[in-house]
Amino acid sequence: MQLRELARIIQAELHAPCADVAGEVTSVTHNTEWVRPGAVYVAIKGARVDGHDFVPAAEAAGAVAVVGEGPPAGWDRALTYLEVVDARTALAQIAALLHGRPSSRLQVVGVTGTDGKTTTSWMTRHLLRCAGLATGLFSSVGYELLDGDLRQFPSHFTTPEAPEVQQILRTMVDDDTQAVVLETSSHALAMKRVHEVDFDIGVWTNLSPEHLELHGSMEQYFQDKALLIQAARTAVLNADDPWVQRLIGDKGEQVTFSSSGAPADWVARNIAEHPTQVSFDVVSPLGEFSVRLPVVGRFNVDNALAAMAAAALVGVGVDQLREGMASFGGVPGRMQLLPTPAGCPRVVIDFAHTALSVENVLTTLRPSTEGRLWIVMGSAGDRDPTKRGPIGQAATTFGDVAVFTEEDPRSEAVEDILAQMVAGAKEGATYKTIADRSEAIRYAIHHACADDTVVLAGKGPEPTMQRGQTAYPWDEENEAMGAISSRGG
Repeated sequence: MQLRELARIIQAELHAPCADVAGEVTSVTHNTEWVRPGAVYVAIKGARVDGHDFVPAAEAAGAVAVVGEGPPAGWDRALTYLEVVDARTALAQIAALLHGRPSSRLQVVGVTGTDGKTTTSWMTRHLLRCAGLATGLFSSVGYELLDGDLRQFPSHFTTPEAPEVQQILRTMVDDDTQAVVLETSSHALAMKRVHEVDFDIGVWTNLSPEHLELHGSMEQYFQDKALLIQAARTAVLNADDPWVQRLIGDKGEQVTFSSSGAPADWVARNIAEHPTQVSFDVVSPLGEFSVRLPVVGRFNVDNALAAMAAAALVGVGVDQLREGMASFGGVPGRMQLLPTPAGCPRVVIDFAHTALSVENVLTTLRPSTEGRLWIVMGSAGDRDPTKRGPIGQAATTFGDVAVFTEEDPRSEAVEDILAQMVAGAKEGATYKTIADRSEAIRYAIHHACADDTVVLAGKGPEPTMQRGQTAYPWDEENEAMGAISSRGG
């Protein structure tokens, strides 16, 4: 695409060093390390860093233009500057244009919510594939093309930046993918990473305090999450979530679900929890039918209802829904039960990282735990600090022994984070603080009894541990299996 044509489409004001604005645009990025000859560099003014400071590096790498919200005073570089109202919006627009707006050629299901969005995304993808649709997946665990291989995003985000989103969607279209399920974080919505994605269905799981360091308040958190519902043609809403009442009747077609018996289009009844599965009956627009779901946890009923409602909107029938649910194999790092030899405690890996999700995991495992219930977890640095006390309270209220440790401390001191978690601990609770997560995992697994359960929470399948500015390789399952092996019987 020619630079002048691009400027016209995104309604940018040109600041050109000469009258002749030539140049073929081949790519777009906001990261100078990813600039290649022919790229447009988008200079984003962040809270800590101004992208304009890196323009010389972008120019040296072969950028043909800079996009931003206004050139700095005294701009005298040879590069053409495209001034826009919002740089992040422009980043998404240009990425979608260069890749041919791939989402318009796919059935796109977006899933958002504080808890449950990853499991709901995987369930929805599984149901669509079981029904014969060639389906791709974006999730916090990684992304899948049709070959089924789980790949990691180039950055430590639930949803990558707009150029990566559009590039992966383009690859899916080229692979003859028919549908894609896109787990959509509040960061992705607020920071315009999915701004140009054409959502057919938007799923809302729930809303509870999280990521307030970005959003500033629960109200703004709600408004940012609601962007998905406003963008989608059809919404699937959790009628049991109080925040949903503000979305009902907002726009377009809406479908509701409930596991509490509240009035809804999709309702679960006769819910029964078993050691290795959950069963329930469904009342839906497609009729009444029974479901057997081979995962533990009553909360997964909500995830299943949301996934079935979304899949039904795409065209999946009752028999396919029932058979798909019965064959669902779970999500890596979500209530993942590790193999252990006789004499070792049961070890479970889960991504729970909010007070509510910690409560859900521990209360789910409590009935099948004969001994003590341990939890090893931390709280992320440079993220909402108000969640740390409630996490400490949930861990010590619903568990018997808590080991507080690191979880991507980033620029914060681990000891300060742990102190805030301890401050929320229940009076008289049994807990220990061990800053190094590997050591914390070994301590819990080595000190737990054979009839205990040890939950490793917060990291799940994440492949890195962010300490300072460096992302170190991390494998929670490998750490746990090493501790199990060194413990022996």
